[in-house]
Amino acid sequence: DLSVQAQVLNLLADLQDEFQLTYVFISHDLSVVRYIADEVMVMYFGEAVEYGSRDEVFADPKHSYTKTLFAATPRADVESIRARLAKKKAA
Repeated sequence: DLSVQAQVLNLLADLQDEFQLTYVFISHDLSVVRYIADEVMVMYFGEAVEYGSRDEVFADPKHSYTKTLFAATPRADVESIRARLAKKKAA
């Protein structure tokens, strides 16, 4: 459930701030990585292929595998959603 996930992530972030904790997350969920991480390491076949600050890696990925990961992440097509909703309303 996404609401439980959000609550857990917020709790972890609060604890991290309060107690100056460091976490190591292993995740395929890039939205979680972007939310919780300060620094990101991308692994490919057991090898670190990219490392940097969250903002650097997400803004300008260098390795082809990192680029492939980001390209495979579903993105909301807002215009398509609006068009479908408008079509439903008109029907």
